[in-house]
Amino acid sequence: MKYLIVGLGNIGNEYAHTRHNIGFDVVNAFVQKHGGQFRNDRLAFVSDIKWKGKLYVCICPTTYMNLSGKAVKYWMEKENISVENVLVILDDLALPLEQLRLRTAGSDAGHNGLKSIQDSLGTTQYARLRFGIGNNFPKGMQAEFVLSRWNKEEEPVVQLKIDASVGVIEQVFQQGFSSTMSQLNQQVFGRS
Repeated sequence: MKYLIVGLGNIGNEYAHTRHNIGFDVVNAFVQKHGGQFRNDRLAFVSDIKWKGKLYVCICPTTYMNLSGKAVKYWMEKENISVENVLVILDDLALPLEQLRLRTAGSDAGHNGLKSIQDSLGTTQYARLRFGIGNNFPKGMQAEFVLSRWNKEEEPVVQLKIDASVGVIEQVFQQGFSSTMSQLNQQVFGRS
């Protein structure tokens, strides 16, 4: 079995480890945990991870967020991976920092990366792991907020959630979506 794991983000040092790039950070953590390496390939940084008899094709698109769908579509077609075997990881302003949310389908909710994927694939029926980044910013400062880096107080929660997200990638295609969702979607991270 083959799966496509997509981390959403923007390439370039100015975007590294910003809230908007959390998809890259999660996929990176998964690849590192499993001893993989990224290569610069067509439309994406790509790493192939073999684990428990399954192949995970992990991509971080190099197209910038607004064109992520081009990379997703290309790698689905190249690797012959069906939409049921795709998982997209992204930042979500509508979720508090302490939450992760796994869904098997849904709207783009104003996220340009998801909008691009939806436009390229012609469907909203693909799984996504939404990584809450909160919305603690003054009116009109949304772009600056999503492109900012985590503050010191947030970092422990972010690290907890990155580790949990790596676990979700491992679990979802081994145990299925419904059991993974029922465990994860109720969880609150970083509160004792």
